[in-house]
Amino acid sequence: MLRDITIGQYFPGHSFIHKMDPRMKIIASVLYIVILFVASRPLGLLLGILMVVMMYMISKISAKMVAKSLKPVVPIIIFTAVLNLFFMTGPSEPLVSFGFIHIYPEGVAMAVMMAVRIMCLIAGTSLLTYTTSPIELTDAIEVLMGPLKKVKVPVHEIAMMMTIALRFIPTLIEETDKIMNAQKARGADMETGSLTQRAKALIPILIPLFVSAFRRADELALAMECRCYRGSVGRTRMKHLEYAKRDFVALAVMLLCLALVIVINIYFPKMI
Repeated sequence: MLRDITIGQYFPGHSFIHKMDPRMKIIASVLYIVILFVASRPLGLLLGILMVVMMYMISKISAKMVAKSLKPVVPIIIFTAVLNLFFMTGPSEPLVSFGFIHIYPEGVAMAVMMAVRIMCLIAGTSLLTYTTSPIELTDAIEVLMGPLKKVKVPVHEIAMMMTIALRFIPTLIEETDKIMNAQKARGADMETGSLTQRAKALIPILIPLFVSAFRRADELALAMECRCYRGSVGRTRMKHLEYAKRDFVALAVMLLCLALVIVINIYFPKMI
């Protein structure tokens, strides 16, 4: 299960999306999230699905990675769908009535739409880290948050912390998997027993994991200090971010899709 978590991983490539400016990738990701939540009709949500499929095809990221990114959030998807299924009511006659449980067609439609929306949200936002290196992501976040420097917000430090956190997620997951395997080899049972017993079984995992995390943080701080890192003061970049034609093409496509979703909501209000 832990090996299926792909948050923060970067897969180098030379696709159209890999070559895009990281600032535009972040802007496009935000626009895609807006599109998913603005889409209140199945046709608009279908457009969101087609967009994420096309983006993965262009970036040449395998469908296996999409499945891995979705697998950890399956319980959340099921829980959200069930809530909408049983608590969403409508003017139509219920499809199923059993005691106090009533399932309406509107509930089924909303449950499906929410499940699809969450899956598209996870898959679409994961593409940002899949196709953007941590260094590029740090620079992009810092530039986009640049105006906040005028109100004394430590933009560089925030961008650095966010990127380091994303970068070390795969490392900590790998470390957790190693510790769990080591404890199982010593006879630890973490899969059976009551909830309290399972919680107690996690203590031999959490303590070494925290020790390892603090050790890695100390090593990283020492390495940065040895390289004379002093934050954003006097810092230069080897590569300067510049927008290219492909970035504006991608922005135009995202804005066009957002406009189409809005048009669908306005002119097809009764679409089921």
